[in-house]
Amino acid sequence: MTRSIEFWTTIATALLLGTLGVLLSVWGNPENSGICVSCFIENSAGALGLHDNTNMQYLRPELIGFVLGSTASAIAFRDFQSRGGSAPLSRLFLGIFLIFGCAVFIGCPIKLFLRLSAGDLTAVAGVAGLLAGVWMGLKGLARGVELVRQDRGNANGGHLMPILFVLLLVFLITRPGFLLFSAKGGGAQYAPWLLALGAGVGLGALAQRTRFCITGSIRNTFLMGLRVPAIWGLLAFIAAAAVANLATGRFNLGLYGQPGAHLEYVWSFLGMGLVGWISVLIGGCPFRQLIKAGEGDADAGLVVIGMFIGGALSQSWGIAATAAGVPLYGKVAILLGFASVACGSLVCRDRT
Repeated sequence: MTRSIEFWTTIATALLLGTLGVLLSVWGNPENSGICVSCFIENSAGALGLHDNTNMQYLRPELIGFVLGSTASAIAFRDFQSRGGSAPLSRLFLGIFLIFGCAVFIGCPIKLFLRLSAGDLTAVAGVAGLLAGVWMGLKGLARGVELVRQDRGNANGGHLMPILFVLLLVFLITRPGFLLFSAKGGGAQYAPWLLALGAGVGLGALAQRTRFCITGSIRNTFLMGLRVPAIWGLLAFIAAAAVANLATGRFNLGLYGQPGAHLEYVWSFLGMGLVGWISVLIGGCPFRQLIKAGEGDADAGLVVIGMFIGGALSQSWGIAATAAGVPLYGKVAILLGFASVACGSLVCRDRT
């Protein structure tokens, strides 16, 4: 794409993401969670029987749409290429800790800015943490911390993740007996599935073309300033979500009584800090990992598998925060995540 086309396509993607992030809540998804990759993964893991929290069980069509929309776009534009082999086990564990960080904050980077655009001032601590985490990740890269390079070829299993999500789509349509659905709680709040699936496919296709990513936008801004299209895309995303929240009467400025939020700001900061740091190391936020997995990146596919494991463990082990605050195991998981990433960075650092 030329620079002008890239800029305006990125802006269009961001505007659609911000608008649909609010409208999907209007249409039935939980408030301020119209789009939240980590919440969707926790719900979907529950639907597949990977945890027993009956309030968090629904196979989210948006997740399926993100991956399959990316696959369709990659095939249409001849971008689909099977690749992988870059520290696979490390990426699996980083995917687990990525969701732990989101679960303690109660949301992925997309939900972070959706909450902020709805007037949720508790999200400010998360924004600060995400910025700090991306900065830490960049400092690590500057000191030679880097996962090994990928091998490109046809034998790395890049096609397996799209096939898996086609299977999930079949499950969603046929509703086999082993699939679980919540009767109450967040898992029982959802937009009509065809509408949600269509929104996911459209966003997945656009994100595949533009490479739009929340943490990637912040990373590139730190590196290159305001010259990059991605930061303008991020600002467009926030503006579109704010306008949509105001237009639908969902803007509520304040700290207290915010949906899907808690008041433990230090842990919100640390949770998003861990997410930002990991996202830089693995090349993108949870949303971006789904898009990359759809276009043949087997390493991103392993991160996605790790995210599903993390989503299941967050609920089964009592790691996920609630409106009441962050449980002890959630705090332990965040500290263990920071220690693991720090140790791994020392091991992966290029000493030449």
